[in-house]
Amino acid sequence: MRTEDLSVTLFVVVTISLIPLLAMQFTNEVNWSGFDFLVMGSLLFLSGLAIQFVRHKLKSRKQRIIASSAILILLFIIWAELAVGIFGTPFAGS
Repeated sequence: MRTEDLSVTLFVVVTISLIPLLAMQFTNEVNWSGFDFLVMGSLLFLSGLAIQFVRHKLKSRKQRIIASSAILILLFIIWAELAVGIFGTPFAGS
């Protein structure tokens, strides 16, 4: 994996992390701890690395789209479970 790929992935993770950080400055509705940022950053960074891996290893455009979509769907399911507990697992605090 190239250094540029890691830099872009890290830049995207930091940029997305700024959204809740900025929201915390203007409202009490968003109340994240350092652990929340760590978990979010880890999920986003690992998802980005997985998509970069898929992008470099799979030759077919259709395969890359399917694999990347599966990674993103898994990311959103995990994120939703951690946020609101859609499945009621212990990870959601249920």
